[in-house]
Amino acid sequence: MTTPQAFDYSVFGLHVRSELPLPELLAAPPGGQPDVIIRLGEVSPGVDPGPGLQATDQGAVLTIDGIARYAIADGASIIVDPGAEVPETNIRLYLLGSAMGVLLHQRGLLPLHANAVEIDGKAFAFMGASGSGKSTLAAWFHDRGFRIVADDVCAVRFDADERPLVTPGLPRLRLWKEALEGTGRQASMHSRSYVGDDDWDKFDVPISHETAVRAEIELAAVYVLGEGEVPSIGVLDGLTAAEAVFANTYRGAFVPMVDGSREHWSACVSLVKGTPIFLLRRKLGFEHFDEQCAMALDHARRVVL
Repeated sequence: MTTPQAFDYSVFGLHVRSELPLPELLAAPPGGQPDVIIRLGEVSPGVDPGPGLQATDQGAVLTIDGIARYAIADGASIIVDPGAEVPETNIRLYLLGSAMGVLLHQRGLLPLHANAVEIDGKAFAFMGASGSGKSTLAAWFHDRGFRIVADDVCAVRFDADERPLVTPGLPRLRLWKEALEGTGRQASMHSRSYVGDDDWDKFDVPISHETAVRAEIELAAVYVLGEGEVPSIGVLDGLTAAEAVFANTYRGAFVPMVDGSREHWSACVSLVKGTPIFLLRRKLGFEHFDEQCAMALDHARRVVL
């Protein structure tokens, strides 16, 4: 029997060995043992064959109708069972998104639904629901020479001194067409995030691997994105801040299914105790976009000082 070819990558501080090529990711440094194994194989639908996540004796099974089943176990393995003739782009979309989110929860990390950028040697996370402008804001920073630490999924871990550290995520930005064009890019120059549905108007903007972040960076502050006619930045503290982190956890609905509710809440509280949480209100659209982003940059730099 021929041994399947394996590819070694680095993402979220993990050495990933995959039978499925993952061109979005950085290559792992040579040598070393993998933390996570991704392989192709048959995945039983479990008790409920319908879409979504269900807990199993081995971990959890994520079913994405028309795409694939993903069996995620022990924070250390993902078995991918793709549907017939499904484009690999679509399989990878959910593998590196929702399935990886389950694995991060299994490993006890705190994945935020956030983008993170490096400013003056520290990481700053911009957190919010889909459509809140996280990636558009990150694109503004990227285009001015700031490094992107994470896009959409910002995985946080705590070191021995309880400092929050952001692990490097996927080296790309994912932008809606309006945001893509609003930041001076052309849709024709970029690949769609999902193949086969022209209504899925998101595009992937790769980040140069030469400038990609490869090491953990201390998290200096978190900004919760909100909407307001008058741009403003205010402090969130106590329970309000913890609830904001809880509500903006990436795939937070999966937490009870991996038996991680207590650890997750503890991580949210730990983050709030050691890291300032701010509410950044801004007017959506591009009319005053530059000024609002510059306001956020100025505020972040004052946080570092």
